[in-house]
Amino acid sequence: MALENRVAVITGATGGLGSVVAHELAARGTNLALLDRDSVKLTALINSLPIPDSRILARTVDLLDSFETKSTTEEIATKFGRIDILLHLVGGWTGGKTLLEASSDDLAFMLNQHVWTSFNVSQAFVPQLVRNGWGRIVMITSPFAAHPHAKGGPYAIGKSGQEALMLTLSQELEGTGVTANLLQARTIDIKREKVSAPSPDNASWTTPEELTAGILYLLSDEAGTVNGAKIPLFGSY
Repeated sequence: MALENRVAVITGATGGLGSVVAHELAARGTNLALLDRDSVKLTALINSLPIPDSRILARTVDLLDSFETKSTTEEIATKFGRIDILLHLVGGWTGGKTLLEASSDDLAFMLNQHVWTSFNVSQAFVPQLVRNGWGRIVMITSPFAAHPHAKGGPYAIGKSGQEALMLTLSQELEGTGVTANLLQARTIDIKREKVSAPSPDNASWTTPEELTAGILYLLSDEAGTVNGAKIPLFGSY
């Protein structure tokens, strides 16, 4: 797996998934650009990574601000000379209301989290990957994008928009050496409950380590022909 000296951008870096991915890539010799909105958690993550300052850049960024996102891209490219990998791991959920009960703010929140941040990071970072002639883009989605549940409309709408963005991007990147793929999870099991307290309710949940294994495969040279995929990591629907 050719990840040594690659440059990976991880958004949502301090989250339950982002922090696991950061540690795994650090151990494989990857240079890291860690983006998040929580400066305190970001500092803690940096201090937990056993790598020198030369291999890491961390910034608090509002990914809804396209100018700020593109400025951060330029800063990362200047420090490392290139960008190879975009792992957009920003998440978020709202639900529990029917569409008739949900507010416009609920829908706006989901569109911001899943569509607008994805749009902004794609526009900012993907040209850097294309310039290299090699790149990997991975985002996390949900089976509910295609099979919405009652009282989960805003989330399903946001995720379906993110999927449409990524599948479109995968077609537009054909022949560039850059791939765009999605990993599907019903629930990210941050507390590893399906391991510590297994039950029928959490059997289909996905741990950060399981998602990280999927990400590492998609980042490999062996996955170079995988493009525009939605890979289920939750068992049967």
